[in-house]
Amino acid sequence: MPGMIRAVVLDIGETLVRDDRYWGAWADWLQVPRHTVSALVGAVVAEGRDNADALRLVSPGIDVASSYAAREAAGRGEFLDESDLYPDVRPALGELRSRGLRVVVAGNQTARAGELLRRLDLPADEIATSGQWGHAKPDREFFRLAREAAGADPEETVYVGDHPAHDIHAAHAAGLRTAHLRRGPWGYFWADDPAVVKTADWCVDSLTELVAAVTED
Repeated sequence: MPGMIRAVVLDIGETLVRDDRYWGAWADWLQVPRHTVSALVGAVVAEGRDNADALRLVSPGIDVASSYAAREAAGRGEFLDESDLYPDVRPALGELRSRGLRVVVAGNQTARAGELLRRLDLPADEIATSGQWGHAKPDREFFRLAREAAGADPEETVYVGDHPAHDIHAAHAAGLRTAHLRRGPWGYFWADDPAVVKTADWCVDSLTELVAAVTED
């Protein structure tokens, strides 16, 4: 039987943080309606493509990294505050810590996003991003660093996320236990996918439900 869970590592986008501000800011920068970018994100998600392809459809040939830097220079860069968090985030993370679990936040975000999240003073032991680590999911090195941050054996560590390929399958391949969160376009679209259901140790509808699942006696 698998051992008890001692550490929880959580994805960021559409796990802890809503992505509507992020994509809305890109739409404003590219001067197209916000619903256009949202719809294109949904389309590329359904095709299993990189979500940045939505920006490339709007602006063929765009250099996303250069455009991101231009936004920052223009004072229209990335921003996060308390309103971007899903309402169950603080209570769930706090409950996990109160039960003695180590809580790590680690996802495919910029270094800037990591700075913004740390300013929110979340109840987490460590917050890291792919921009900080130099490795992004589904790279195996990302999950090695996540395991290191968790400070527990792989079978005692659960990775929580919404994306099947980047979160569930990649974390499972790295030896971690996994929880698929039915939240955001990826989470909803693949919630009933047989491969996801088979691979994930838990499938949950909220972080509140996650707490109950991974701390069950």
